[in-house]
Order: sequence, then C-alpha cells, then structure tokens
Amino acid sequence: MTNRLLAALVMVAFAWPVLGQDEEPEMIPAPDRQEGEGEGPFERLIIRGATLIDGTGAPPIGPVDIVIENNRITKVESVGYPGLPIDEEERPTDATREIDAHGAYVMPGIIDMHTHTGGSSKAPEAEYSYKLWLGHGITTIRGVPSGSLEFALAEKERSAKNEIVAPRMFAYHTLGSGEKYDDVEILTPDAAREWVRYVAREGVDGLKLKSHRPAIMKALIDEARELGLGTTAHLGQLGVAQMNAQDAARIGLGTITHYYGLFEALYENNDVQPWPVDMNYNNEQHRFGQVARQWNLIAGRGSEKWNALLEEFKALDFTLDPTFTIYSAGRDVMRARNADWHSKYTLPTQWDFYTPNRESHGAYWFDWTTADEIAWKNFYRVWMHFVNDYKNMGGRVTVGSDSGFIYQLYGFGTILEMEMLQEAGFHPLEVIRSATMYGAQALHKPKGQDIEFGVIRPGLLADLIIIDENPVANMKVLYGTGAVRLNEETGKPERVGGVRVTIKDGIVYDAKQLLADVAAMVDKQKAELGDLKKY
Repeated sequence: MTNRLLAALVMVAFAWPVLGQDEEPEMIPAPDRQEGEGEGPFERLIIRGATLIDGTGAPPIGPVDIVIENNRITKVESVGYPGLPIDEEERPTDATREIDAHGAYVMPGIIDMHTHTGGSSKAPEAEYSYKLWLGHGITTIRGVPSGSLEFALAEKERSAKNEIVAPRMFAYHTLGSGEKYDDVEILTPDAAREWVRYVAREGVDGLKLKSHRPAIMKALIDEARELGLGTTAHLGQLGVAQMNAQDAARIGLGTITHYYGLFEALYENNDVQPWPVDMNYNNEQHRFGQVARQWNLIAGRGSEKWNALLEEFKALDFTLDPTFTIYSAGRDVMRARNADWHSKYTLPTQWDFYTPNRESHGAYWFDWTTADEIAWKNFYRVWMHFVNDYKNMGGRVTVGSDSGFIYQLYGFGTILEMEMLQEAGFHPLEVIRSATMYGAQALHKPKGQDIEFGVIRPGLLADLIIIDENPVANMKVLYGTGAVRLNEETGKPERVGGVRVTIKDGIVYDAKQLLADVAAMVDKQKAELGDLKKY
C-alpha cells in the first residue's frame, strides 16, 4: 500500500486535508482526559523509599521520601541508609496517597526540546504522540512547531489545565516556507518585527527560525529578545552559506538545533560546501546524503579554530540541541528500520511515511549505500566530539528528538537521544542533567526566570518519573520496550524496565497503561487499514 493511498484513506476517515511533506500538519486534538486517566493531584502525596537522581548531576541518594502537595514538591527527605532498616518514626506522615518506591529510582520528568505532534498523513491523532511521550516519562515538550498556531496554542492551554493526557507544552512557532505566514509577507526587517509581535500576542513561547536572510534573522531575534521569547534555529542548507551557527550566535540566537551551521563555521579551505555538480536540494537523498560529506572539511578537534568557536559559544551562553537521534538511521538504516518497538507501537500510516518515497520528508532511502553510511559514521564521530567538548567546558547541551521522521518514533527517539549523548562521551548523570535541568534552564532563560521544573527539589513543580531499574547503569531501561536481560534463576532472557509511573503537574499516570493505550490505537488502525509489511 503506497503512502499516497494511505494518506487518502486517512483523509476519508478523518475528513482532514493531507499534506505530503507535513509542513503544516492538520491534527485531531487530544480527547478530554477521562476518569481513570491519571490520579490527582493529591493534597499530600508521598513517594516512599526511592533512590533519587535529582537532575543536577549530583550522585544518586537513597532511600528518600518525596512529599508532593497538590502540584508542588514540598519535601525531599533522606530516611535511612542502604542495607539498614528504615526508622519509620522519622518519616513524613499524613499522606492522602502513597506510592511505594522502595528499590526503585526517581528522577525529574524528561524534557524533549525538539518535537512535532505527528501529522495528518502519518499520525493524525495527537493522543498518539502525547501518550508515547508521557509513557516514556517525558513531561515537557518544546513544539517547533506542533502543528498550526491555533492548534498548538489550544493544546498547550488544555495541557496546562490538565484537561488532556499530555506533557507540559512550550510552543515555538515558525515562519512558513517562502517567509510568508498568516498573511504577513516578510520582505523587510520591519515586517519581521511585526510578525514576531503578532505571534507574541497570540501566546507563543518562542520562535523556531530557519535560514532567513541575515537582516530578517537579526530583526526576528532582536524583537524576540525584546518580548522575552526564546529562539532556536534550523540553519538549513539553503541559507547556511549566508549565516552559519557562529553568525547566528553573535546576533543573539538562543539555541542551535541539529548540526546545521556548526561544520560550516569550522571550514578550513571552503566557504560553502563543495556540492557535487548534480546536487538538487529537493532530492532528499542528495540533501541528507551529501551533508555528511563535510566531516573532513573542517578544522580538527583541538585546533585554534575549533577551540575558539567553543569558547565563543560558551561566552554567549549558547545552547546546543544536537538531536543526534533523528539522523542516526543514516549510520545504519537496517537497525533503525527493525527497531524493537515498530511492530507494536508504530501506526501503519506512520510506517508508510517512513518508507522510501520522494514526497515524504525524511524517506530518502532511494539507493542508500555502504558509502553513505560510512560518511555518516565519520560525521557523527566529529559532531559528537564537538558536542562533548562543549559540555566539558560547561556549555549547555539539551535533549531533543525531532521524532516522527526517519524511522524515529515519539518517546522512543527521545531515549535514543539520551543513549547517543552517552555515546558522545557524557556520563549518564550528565545525560540526565541535559534531559532535565538544562532543558528547563533553556526554556526559562528568555524571560529571565528561575526554573519551575527539571530538578527534584522543594518548591518546584511535581514533574517526575518512577522506574524500577537504574537508568544510570543502563539507559535502555527507559525505553517502553525495556531492556533484555538474562534471568539468572530461569536462564532465559526477559524484558526489564520501562517507566512505571509518570507524574506531571502532580497528576500520577500509569506509564505502562499509557503505552498499552497506544498499542490499542495501533491495533485499531491495523484492523482498519491492514498491517503494512516491512520492505
């Protein structure tokens, strides 16, 4: 069954227009939260006996009792020592609800800084991605964007009121292709400023920028800073020659997402990438296959130019949101195509969107070769060195997934991003800090605010997760499919892990039930459309 046929079926089933590239996806809003979908918030919830990973990079400590009153953490209290009985008389009392977390681990809810909420031709129901995120302990997302402006802001408000089962949302909006959006023609810096004022009045939290002309880019960033809006940018190949990551950081950009503009700022003998003569950006295998060929064009690790760029980024308090996960299939497409979770959690329409196709964004496997994968492996080695060096000098690196494209699935892609930060050289506690505290800092920075979540400490919002395995020992236990481990008693392999409880804004969700809901959605669509065969 072809992508176009499936899109047509979805259009008929849901009466929504279909866009092949999902540039402005039309989505079905999440249903109202039903009775039994999450409990609380409670007058006094106590999580008992957990080992705490607080999100700051501090080592785990336990056992602790964590007290949550309504939607805020009010107490984190050490209640004993490993291997010794707990003195019950010293523990917090008067709970209206308790969760037994003895032997389990508690950490802040994960913050995904680069998300898109599905799309009409692949995952039309917002409930699908929301439950995949919450089921993986992702309690905050930054949509860049999450559908149309009206849709994103309406869902953000419903989530803030806990009317739907969804993470906390930050809405970063973007100009449309051709620098035209919402009937505003962006031809001058004044028009750019007018557009920023418009979306600020509507209620966005920030801007997701593309490769706009330098004068337009500066106007967008300046106005955003004046209004307390955040900025992140995908400096794509069509514009990176006139503005690389260093240029953008110098005019005040807050965050660079992906890798675009980093390598171009480090070229030694080129000013633009030496594209092949038949290069065509609209051919997505050219777009994604050729970009990796930059890996050996740049000043090497430890060089004067390399170090100077890192130091300038640090001085500017620039944030890197690498999204390693979204391009990782380029290193080994067979692995990404056959990931454990696809059969149970990937919708047939989502799967069809991934498969080789000249229209679907990111489905660029027209004739993917060993040479392409080797180029990407080399590219990743250099890219990871740069990101790790930035972390080592105290630079802020966050976790973003960009899932929904290139075989990466919502929620699962976020955990893969955390694994890939560890591959880059991060200690697991540094990974968790990037996925929690650093994400919160980046979201709160534009308004000069202290963080409201992202760390488990009294006074902050109750966004946290409980897991029965140690994520510091093995990040794989955070996947909804868990990790495979040999049971020493039976001698047989078994699945362990997966988030047990996700708490967002003081509301307690059964994370495994959320994933079961997703699996039921997948089964339903398979019954309606048929289960697609993998190629």
